[in-house]
Amino acid sequence: MSRNLLSRLVAEGIATAMLLATIVGSGIMGERLSGGNVAIALIANTLATGAMLLALILTFADVSGAHMNPAVTLWAAVSGKLPWPEVLGYILVQLLGALAGVAAAHTMFGLPLFSVSQHVRSGGNQIFSEFVATFGLLTIIHVCSSHHERNSKTTAMAVAAFISAGYWFTSSTSFANPAVTVARSVSDTFVGIRPYDVPGFICGQLAGAVAAVLLGRLFLTKEPNGTD
Repeated sequence: MSRNLLSRLVAEGIATAMLLATIVGSGIMGERLSGGNVAIALIANTLATGAMLLALILTFADVSGAHMNPAVTLWAAVSGKLPWPEVLGYILVQLLGALAGVAAAHTMFGLPLFSVSQHVRSGGNQIFSEFVATFGLLTIIHVCSSHHERNSKTTAMAVAAFISAGYWFTSSTSFANPAVTVARSVSDTFVGIRPYDVPGFICGQLAGAVAAVLLGRLFLTKEPNGTD
């Protein structure tokens, strides 16, 4: 393994761990301080996640691409932005980083490292929500990276804004990330998801990713001459 690839994998792992620590930790803090008001807890969770996403993408975009998401990694490979032989390594460190982030959040709040979630998130409406969330996320990334090649800040702000909005306009609260979904199944907290519901969420996410790739290739790629 080259030193360059190793540094990128380390960056991906750290970024994903920090993202999950934020998602889980802010969910715990929000629930504890909200006095049982779920809306206030979700607002706290949303603000913290959006802010951390912006910070992480701005920090790690030029190092590893700041994917933090297997769906984004697969999109990058299909788009020719990441060599296919590196995909498995990226996805592996994202999963490990996500689990490490959950463990870190639990440790900070005095909880067991891992606990199987009992939070039911089932039904076709929630799976469709994950389709919409992942489709929207990858479409935004595709368009921003195609039309703002020299301005990674645009992508960072757009992604953070979309995920923050997704917490509220989707019934699933916009996981849009297989690694995040798996990791949240071992957190029996405000942000958890029952392991039984994980496959449905991931199927919705992958379907949304495929739809976004197809749409991007057909209609949303900037042509070499600058026209659309």
